[in-house]
Amino acid sequence: MKCPIQLLTLVLLLLVGLNAGAQTKAEIVFEKIEHDFGKIKEDAGPADFNFNFKNSGMVPLVISAVNASCGCTTPEWSKEPVLPGKTGFIKVSYNPLNRPGNFNKTVTVVANIPSGSIVLKIAGEVVPKTLTVAEQYPIDLGKLRMLNNNLSLVRIKNNEKKTDSLKFINTSGSKVQIGFKGVPAHLTVKAVPANVEPNATGYIVINFDGSKIAELGFQMARVYLIFNGEENYNYGVNVSATVEEDFSKLSQNELQNAPVIDFNQRVYDFGEIKEGKKVEYAFKILNKGKSDLQIRSVKASCGCTAANPTTNVVKPGADTDLKVIFDSNGKLGLQNKTITIISNDPNQSTTILRISGNVTKVM
Repeated sequence: MKCPIQLLTLVLLLLVGLNAGAQTKAEIVFEKIEHDFGKIKEDAGPADFNFNFKNSGMVPLVISAVNASCGCTTPEWSKEPVLPGKTGFIKVSYNPLNRPGNFNKTVTVVANIPSGSIVLKIAGEVVPKTLTVAEQYPIDLGKLRMLNNNLSLVRIKNNEKKTDSLKFINTSGSKVQIGFKGVPAHLTVKAVPANVEPNATGYIVINFDGSKIAELGFQMARVYLIFNGEENYNYGVNVSATVEEDFSKLSQNELQNAPVIDFNQRVYDFGEIKEGKKVEYAFKILNKGKSDLQIRSVKASCGCTAANPTTNVVKPGADTDLKVIFDSNGKLGLQNKTITIISNDPNQSTTILRISGNVTKVM
């Protein structure tokens, strides 16, 4: 009979110990752990809500941290220990500025409670503010304002045409006739309408003809605006696209026997470079395909970097060096440059290599 008595005693002692341990924790009880702000105006300033709570435990409640899920939410809370039976608060502020639309955020409260933490939630919908003309069209081009004066067509085949547009508004107070100067051969540009009434909107319509570009790769053009016959080189729009070869008409057999470009590595770090020093590295270009790999174009992202392959034609199973020289003259601090390679690999016609380094002053 001794064993059952001893076992019972052990269980009782364990329960007493667990109960004593529970008494060393506070108990936080919130009136609510979720709050919906409903609709709030974007320009009305931060919206606040107090999550009130009570310490229903037997020891003082200590909140050690309150962590918001994003910088748009700012919490405040009772910093002093909350005695048993007393109340405290977690104040949560949500800043709606530049955040139109629905939101759902959390705030994690860390305290000396049995679970260690508890999550509060806020939600709502930010009603966008009424934008001024300057806010709707932030680019000031004298007589016109535009939402954007940079048109990126991203990628275009060398036998393809693409058309897109940029919206404008006439803020000059008088009628404006719009013309263009410096339009390259691969672009056609027109204003619709060409004569714009005061406060009226319109579009600059741009057509990009990839077949009229002699060189593959990234292309950038700047077209200047003419207002009422007056030229001003301060006002213009930029049009860019990466022109790629069209491989869509290759047969299955041609694709299976196509060249395959590869590299020994695609990123190289020169480490520390003394200002004014030229450093170089040779990437190795490999052809893992079944026909000649042709290097169509090699372009560096800045004039401080030169990149030239030993040969522009790489036989199947062979390789060649791509020598890259970085000139650190006039450069200081962390440098990151790219080299874009255009080839006749139908599955990877554009490849980007990266070089980096930290240029330091010569002491």
